[in-house]
Amino acid sequence: MKPQLIKSAILFGIVGIAACANTDEEVSPDGRDDVALVDGKADNQFGVCGEDKLLALLNDPLIDLAHLKGHGVHSRAASNLINTRNGADKLAGTPDDTIFESLVQIDRVPYVGKAAMTQLASLVEHLCVAPSNSRNEIIFSPQPIGESHVARVAELIDEAEVSADIAVYSFSDAGVTSAIERAIGRGVSIRMVFEPARDERNDPDGSKSDQLERLGVDVRYINKIMHHKFAIIDGPREVLSQTASGAGVLITGSANWSSSAATRFDENTVITHGNTELNLAFQREFNHMWAHSRDFDNGAGHDFFESDSIDESMIPDDPSVKVAFTSDNFRTYTSSAHGETFSVVRGLNTVADAIVEEINNAQSSIWIASGHMRSRPIAEALLAKRAADPTLDIKIYLDGQEYVSDYVHNDQLANREACLVTAGTNEAKIEACLDKSYHYSWDLDASDIELRFKYYAYRWHYSYADQMHHKYMIVDGNRVLSGSYNYSDNAEHNTLENMVVYDESGFPGIVAKYQENFLNIWQTGEGLYDPLLDEVKTADRVSLVFDAMAISKTQIQELKSAISSNCPDANSSAFRQAPERNQTCYK
Repeated sequence: MKPQLIKSAILFGIVGIAACANTDEEVSPDGRDDVALVDGKADNQFGVCGEDKLLALLNDPLIDLAHLKGHGVHSRAASNLINTRNGADKLAGTPDDTIFESLVQIDRVPYVGKAAMTQLASLVEHLCVAPSNSRNEIIFSPQPIGESHVARVAELIDEAEVSADIAVYSFSDAGVTSAIERAIGRGVSIRMVFEPARDERNDPDGSKSDQLERLGVDVRYINKIMHHKFAIIDGPREVLSQTASGAGVLITGSANWSSSAATRFDENTVITHGNTELNLAFQREFNHMWAHSRDFDNGAGHDFFESDSIDESMIPDDPSVKVAFTSDNFRTYTSSAHGETFSVVRGLNTVADAIVEEINNAQSSIWIASGHMRSRPIAEALLAKRAADPTLDIKIYLDGQEYVSDYVHNDQLANREACLVTAGTNEAKIEACLDKSYHYSWDLDASDIELRFKYYAYRWHYSYADQMHHKYMIVDGNRVLSGSYNYSDNAEHNTLENMVVYDESGFPGIVAKYQENFLNIWQTGEGLYDPLLDEVKTADRVSLVFDAMAISKTQIQELKSAISSNCPDANSSAFRQAPERNQTCYK
């Protein structure tokens, strides 16, 4: 090729062709590179990703002259690009805007030469290549507090230099609070969408939200349940600042930032460093919540500001990771009475659909560790998969509160049928009846799926429950789905949640660590069941709260029957109404 060697080769230099460019390129009187195209059109051998990302960036009305110049595009090229896009009225986002549809149009803008294209490339090429230095960590609970996820969260906040955006359902750890205070003292800007703020605003003085606001955190809430547990440290609050592949740390998973989540419950927390797709996807989710949040407003006087918008086209398509958010099931609007509002759209099941797709595509194994199993689409997909392939290795480990007796199962069936009769032919009401809270553990067990429960008490109560709080699924030993999402209709349609799909190809070692964790919790309390059953049958004092065990439905039925027979008080109204005060029973 002549000096006209295409500018798109420079833009997509990741394929190694830019090195062939002639450095003696002539610039025409109008400032153009004199052609820089092949046969009048962009050479598609370089793929469409980078071109799409650049077009999306330049067509975004939020991208202005200062953005382009601030990220290295020289003044004449930057000015001409913005002026061309804005049209005659010189305003972005108006009807006379020019929409760039190809590299050809960009090439025709005066003074957009090889140098400008190289500068533009720096804005988008990281969106088309998975960062080679991306690394990840995973921390499982329970752990000693000093080795737990909350200790690591505090360390990462201590390392923050610019910002932290936090979305967390529950947060009580003093160490993290201290780290936040230190970070603010260093000038780090911290925003938080905090679920308790929704209630604490009614009596703010001395609340956790009030404490955080007075430290300097801008605390807000949304009108729906905000069940996320994620934070983005030094992430892409401004999209164009996310140009370095090592920028940004994402913390996400099932674990709240509390002592119980750290030291008692079964949890997982994943920390990824510099993964552009995850950072941009979660920043986009945070920005969406933040833009439609309500102010806790305890008088601290924080100035509300929004981040630059992140368009879907700006997020790279890394085949080794996917993210699904239940926020896609909601529309947003401004209520005249209450302000910014999320409202569910009937018929959408964004996260459940992602999980069902993985179940349907499974070839050899499905291992699930979940606190709940109350999602009709997920349960039906599992039942269909078992029916289609009786040899598939399906293991499901649930929290003890998911156990239902035959009596309770028949009762929930009767309630569903009564609901359907009342619904008549109304599709919305029928859907509500079918998706109403329903424990699917009985159905799954009846289908010969291998099912165990983390069982630790005759009667469940939050005060002593050492919960199986994971929400993950391992498919074929090479993919993990994990996040904040409980397997329930409530999580899908009343709550903002996330679920990340990690493929072993892009997250080496992470699936193996989940597999190891699953096999460990699958054997929880091995050897404890028979001694406990003997104690119930022979001892004068019976424990109604005991060390956790991973046991089957049949074993739970046997144990409950023995307790009921040998300790009748266990079913008395006093024991039922206050199980936390009646943890032992005397014959």
